Amino acid sequence: MEKQERIASKIAEELNIKLLQVTKTIELIDSGNTIPFIARYRKEVTRRAFR
Repeated sequence: MEKQERIASKIAEELNIKLLQVTKTIELIDSGNTIPFIARYRKEVTRRAFR
């Protein structure tokens, strides 16, 4: 497992959320989206992993 995957796994474990939610959030941030923008307009991307 590479370093980025280990970090994402640790974040998911610490926050008690699915790894997919963490990876989707990281993808959004890497694409240049800001946290407020994600929270308001892209939260459905990270919530889909709940289903």
